[in-house]
This record gives sequence, C-alpha cells and structure tokens, in this order.
Amino acid sequence: MIHASIDLNADLGEGFGRWTLTDDEQLLSVVTSANVACGFHAGDAATMRRVCELAAARGVRIGAQVSYRDLAGFGRRSMDVPADELAAEVAYQIGALEVFARAAGSRVSYVKPHGALYNRVVHDEEQAGAVAEGVLLGGGGEPLPVLGLPGSRLHAAAGKAGLPVVAEAFGDRAYTAEGTLLPRGQEGAVVTDPARVVERSVSMARFGVVTSHCGETVEVRARSLCLHGDTPGAVGLARRVRARLEATGVRVEAFA
Repeated sequence: MIHASIDLNADLGEGFGRWTLTDDEQLLSVVTSANVACGFHAGDAATMRRVCELAAARGVRIGAQVSYRDLAGFGRRSMDVPADELAAEVAYQIGALEVFARAAGSRVSYVKPHGALYNRVVHDEEQAGAVAEGVLLGGGGEPLPVLGLPGSRLHAAAGKAGLPVVAEAFGDRAYTAEGTLLPRGQEGAVVTDPARVVERSVSMARFGVVTSHCGETVEVRARSLCLHGDTPGAVGLARRVRARLEATGVRVEAFA
C-alpha cells in the first residue's frame, strides 16, 4: 500500500446568484477538504459564506480554488494573463475566501488552481511562478499548501517559494501516458462509469497507479484524491468511493 490514508477533496460553491451546480451540503458529509470557488470562475460572496459555514460545522478543511477571471467560461478557457496581474488576482481570491472562513471559525488551509489555470501551470513556468507568488501574498506570510499534479511546474515553483506541496490525483478524469490529465475536449476525458471511478480511486490510493486513456499503467502517487462536484451523481459516487477506500483499509482523512 502506498498510503495508509488519503484526503478526499471536491470542488464546491460552484454557483452564482440563483444558479447552483454542486450539492455542497451533501458532499461536505463525505469529503475531508473543500475546494471553494472564489468568485472568478464561479461562486459569489453569499455562496462562499454559506459553504465556509457548512464546512466549518462539519470539520472539513477549507481550500481556495483560484482561477482565471472567467465566469462565462467556468474558468476552463486558457488566458494569457501577465504574471504580476495573475499573482495579484490569486491573492485577491484567497483573501476574499479567508474573510468568510475566519468568520465561520475556520481558515483557508490550502490553495488549488481550477480548470484551465490548473492545466496551464503543469507546464508553464511563468504562470506557475505567478500562482506561487499569489499564494505567498494571499497567505500573508503563512506558507499555504498548494494542491497540484505531481511533477508539475506549479509544484516546482511552490517548493522554490517555500510552500508545502500536496500531490493530487483524480478518480473521475482520464490520464495520458505522461501522467497528465486528458484535455476535456477529447473523448473519454471524464470518467462517468461509477464502477470505474471507484476502481481507479482505490488503485491510486492503495498502489499509486492508474491505467491511462491508452491502456498503459501510469504511476500516480498522491496524498489527495479529487472527485468533481459537477459530475453527474457526484454525491452518490463520492460515498461509494469513500466506502470502498475504507473497506480496503485506507483511512480517509485530511492531509497533514
């Protein structure tokens, strides 16, 4: 077994105004870490406040899910944002969420990029450095952990900046042979079969491997496992994954 325990995270608060996407309350009864949208790809002040209150009441760790400023595209369109501007916008999002986390008796415990920004900083050194700078600025001198893909430019930049890094895997996303996520525009990028999601999640948690989109075995050593909140049947799927992990001897708990 690779890990005796693993963190379960989900993207939450992904609504805006009267529009809602994720079943935040039910997912918070399953996951151990909540990636809360900070208003740039989804989320608004009232939603952020509500999710922080729910997470704090359940003892779920609160993370800032930062993104490009792209409400219309749900943060899934890559953008060429100048590094100094991107750093400031990352810090701005963290600071906004911190207000509501502290009001709920908790705090922002980590940062995770969303969507196009997450994928961009796997390879883009400049953008990765800007995100790391923004995390430092938004943390007010406190080194907030950064969730990201193992081996990414983001993790390299975060480590160089003195920020802890947390390797993340995805139970419901297909992988390339290189260990990166298959772009959402390609067929099969999102794994929708519940049995496959459960099987893949257990394989990554227990053995540190997953089968790629091309059928090759890929090493994925992660401390946190993401299950997307906007996946059809997300709540039931998260419950199945957690139950199976625990049944196979993996403790589900927030990363240290």
